[in-house]
Amino acid sequence: MTSLTRLMIVLSVAILPGFAMGHDYRVGDLHVEHPFASATPATAMTGAGYLTILNSGTEDDTLIAVEADYPRVMMHNSATVDGIASMIAMDGVTIPAGETVSFAPGGLHVMFMGLDGDPLDVGESVPATLVFEKAGRLDVVFKVKNADSQTAGAMDHDAHTSH
Repeated sequence: MTSLTRLMIVLSVAILPGFAMGHDYRVGDLHVEHPFASATPATAMTGAGYLTILNSGTEDDTLIAVEADYPRVMMHNSATVDGIASMIAMDGVTIPAGETVSFAPGGLHVMFMGLDGDPLDVGESVPATLVFEKAGRLDVVFKVKNADSQTAGAMDHDAHTSH
């Protein structure tokens, strides 16, 4: 076996675990899975992002902020009370020890506000930083995918919330 062949094997073994994990991130005891955002129409002022956070530790942690290159980025929770849907701004989202919290259409989500004619297009990436109270900062990328029927209703927040 040549030195070059050995080097190729070593590099392949070192790189493949990253590809196998795909679109996952870790900081401390927190594992963030598959951040994605829904594609938006050209006229949208806001877009929504989703992800799953697993806490394998023995202490709760709290997601206290999401930072991205938009005029405003917030965490919201969708709620329906007596048939009326509303969006509730969240100052933080606790990730209990040993549990998983999902940001998903119809529930918790990240709002990217101020798109101003620059829609989230399929295939685009939205770099962001998740800020946790204990684990610290974690850079992630939200991959933009087609909006499905569940997500489409979550896009127009301006008509439902005061900011």
